[in-house]
Amino acid sequence: MNTPSTTLPHRAGGSRAAGLLAGLSRWARLPETLAVYAAADRESGQIRAAHLHSVMRLTPFMMAANVCSGALMVWAFRPEVPTGMWAWLAVLYTLAAAAMWGWSRTARQPRATVSARAIRRATWHAGTLAGVWAVLPLCWFAQATPSQQLFMATLVTGMLSAGGFVLSPLAPASLVYVAVYTLAAVGSLGQTGEPLYIGVAMMLFIYSSIVVIGCMSASRKATALLRSQAQALRQERMMAVLLHDFEQNASEALWETRVDGRITHHSPRLAELLGVSDVDLAERSLLALLEQLSPNAAVPLRAALDAGRPFKNVRLTVRRGEVTRHWSINGKRLCDEDGRTTGWRGVLADVTDEVLGHERLEQLAHTDSLTGLANRLTLHEALRASLGQGHAGALLTLDLDHFKTINDTLGHAVGDEVLKVSSRRLVECVRAGDLVARLGGDEFAVLMRRTADPAEAISLAQRLIVALQAPIDFGGRRLRVGASVGVAPHDGQGAIGIDELLVHADMALYDAKETGRGRHTLYSPALGEHSRRRLAIEQGLRQAIALGQLSLHWQPKVDIASWQVVGAEALLRWDHPELGRVGPAEFIPIAEKSEQIQHIGTWVLQEACRVAASELRGLTVSVNVSPAQLCDGDYTARVRQALQACRLDPTHLELEITESVFMDDVNGALEQLHALHQLGVRIALDDFGTGYSSLAYLRRFPFDTLKIDRAFVHELLLRHDARAIVQMISELAATLGMRTIAEGVETPAQLEALREAGCNEVQGYMVSAPRPLAGFNAWRRSFAAASRPESVAA
Repeated sequence: MNTPSTTLPHRAGGSRAAGLLAGLSRWARLPETLAVYAAADRESGQIRAAHLHSVMRLTPFMMAANVCSGALMVWAFRPEVPTGMWAWLAVLYTLAAAAMWGWSRTARQPRATVSARAIRRATWHAGTLAGVWAVLPLCWFAQATPSQQLFMATLVTGMLSAGGFVLSPLAPASLVYVAVYTLAAVGSLGQTGEPLYIGVAMMLFIYSSIVVIGCMSASRKATALLRSQAQALRQERMMAVLLHDFEQNASEALWETRVDGRITHHSPRLAELLGVSDVDLAERSLLALLEQLSPNAAVPLRAALDAGRPFKNVRLTVRRGEVTRHWSINGKRLCDEDGRTTGWRGVLADVTDEVLGHERLEQLAHTDSLTGLANRLTLHEALRASLGQGHAGALLTLDLDHFKTINDTLGHAVGDEVLKVSSRRLVECVRAGDLVARLGGDEFAVLMRRTADPAEAISLAQRLIVALQAPIDFGGRRLRVGASVGVAPHDGQGAIGIDELLVHADMALYDAKETGRGRHTLYSPALGEHSRRRLAIEQGLRQAIALGQLSLHWQPKVDIASWQVVGAEALLRWDHPELGRVGPAEFIPIAEKSEQIQHIGTWVLQEACRVAASELRGLTVSVNVSPAQLCDGDYTARVRQALQACRLDPTHLELEITESVFMDDVNGALEQLHALHQLGVRIALDDFGTGYSSLAYLRRFPFDTLKIDRAFVHELLLRHDARAIVQMISELAATLGMRTIAEGVETPAQLEALREAGCNEVQGYMVSAPRPLAGFNAWRRSFAAASRPESVAA
């Protein structure tokens, strides 16, 4: 038997024999097993080298077995040894000598990797050696005596099994070796012509198959073992590199101590953190080194060690000179085989930046970044503490008046400066111990601690208003801002909560802004009732349309000259099931602030168009439009849809607006009005004459109607200037091609004065109060020219 050598010439021997065993691949997973012997990657080369080396180590023993077996075979045929057998023995010894020569060259310096070509050479050598041995049974088995045949069969069977096993690390060589032996044995048995030998040949084929399967399994397991060893070695090297890099460069320090605290191992970072030399680390315990830095630094660590359990994130605070450092230490026990503690091992890390960053975040979480004042969270915590102590106090909330105008006209940089100056003034006005907080935007709050007298809180509110009214110099400008203040005192003895106190202060602030700004309001239960009513109205509006609580009343418009009904104004009414009749002057502002005006306005528009196209066909129907509605970019589309849905002529719909629609966005409002005008809808300017720039709007937009405010109508007979204003408006409208209508007409004398001033239409209680649709139609049927007052008779 022989082992492969890399010194023999390359041949493709054994490939034919290997093909005969292709049927075994399903059991031996042959392709998978043989893949490593042909792959070009380095890992496969290393595995091939290991397999080859394991076979090469046995080469001397195997060649000795081949030499002895050959000599014994010749001895078995004595005294008449065939002449050809001596030649066979010479060839066998030559191959054995060549194998030993190759082994002597490579045994002392085994290679780390070998190529697939080396494996092919080893396979060729195994096939050649098996072929030499195959000559023996093929040439001399049939002519041999029974004892010689037994000797030869035993030798061939042993060589086949032993050689296949020894060559199993080199699966291709093992396959070729076993295949050649098997074919030679089967062929020699066939030459005898003995029927019994046919059964022996079949048994030999079965045994050879078992040998092949065993060799393939052994090769596959050996390959898997080598792969896992290589992977473990790579991981071990990587861990060693990472650990070394960690010890040299990491911000954390590794430490290990005996049970008495003396340091037995450490990374260079530990000496750097402790500020000591390696000699100090070797001579003193870790606890002693910490106590040297700061007397109390070792207390948390000593407690953790005394507990005898693994610990994590134990915080140590030490001082090195004038600098305070924060460390975090982790550790676990080291135990012997009996479970006794032999020491401790862990990691020490400098977490100063993390601690300072956390403190900074805490500060940011409780402080307003722009002004440096406390924020809403801090105010809530202070209120909780103040109310919990049971001391009387007061909460003041305030808004800067018209701050939005400063942001919109001068920019946010100026607005931020105004907020900073206002913050400093607030701090200067309060007492020591009081808290000033910025709640967001231009909203501030002041918490007065330990004040039992509401008058003291009112006095502070007055000081704050005066201080904030002082001009602010900025970039050559003198800016003036005011403030409205809400005051909510508490006696500290009741069950009032934080949210309730904040609500009280907000109620008082809202009242201060609603009643003129630049003033303060002290909370009272009446404000709470007013606020609850506002909340009930706001909540009720969300369901008013669905529940059928809203309705339209109609007030006629009469042409003065013909005394005919030419139009009707749709006026919204709301009957609340609990609050009763709620007037538009009360619920419309709430609807605008709660952003429900769009929904309500759309319903009014659709209902007015429906009525105008049916019961009031032929009349011009007027609908009041809120500024919030006109600011909606989709409002024109809604009007178009309402007209199309009802098939209403656009000229029979008139939209009444006030000058307040131009306050925030003049260009946007005018663009919307032009779009509505292009639909054919009439546009009326309501309350004309009460604004500050009505003439400017008349130049920029062609209104169809000017409505003279009821204030001028009421003073028409009392003041000459009122009569002159009405006449001027009428003449201006006639010049510009517009009609005029006076609202609030209550007496025939007012009607006559309006006729003389040139007014076109009137509406008011003298003609008719607003009525439901059925009542309006009944009144309209009874209205006739005969009912015209004599003062305006033709």
